[in-house]
Amino acid sequence: MQRRKTSAVRPRSAPELELTFNWDPETYTGGRNFGHLAYKVDNIYATCQRLMDAGVTINRPPRDGHMAFVRSPDNISIEILQEGEALAPAEPWVSMPNTGSW
Repeated sequence: MQRRKTSAVRPRSAPELELTFNWDPETYTGGRNFGHLAYKVDNIYATCQRLMDAGVTINRPPRDGHMAFVRSPDNISIEILQEGEALAPAEPWVSMPNTGSW
């Protein structure tokens, strides 16, 4: 019998996504029927800039260098998280106000 060696460090691959449905009787509105999605990125500032350049509104800018929120076209909140330690606060993000809701 051959054994396959496994490493403690897994290679990077496509992100996994699990959607769940809230079965409770509460009525959810505004795209919040399952909470929100969250993705870790290598550089939150570069990611948010690419999104803005593509016309995406940054609802909650990454003022802290760690977390931002946007909304998908179908109104689902998407959280963007800095992988590892937060980046140092930087402009224009520090001064950017919230827009809409997330």
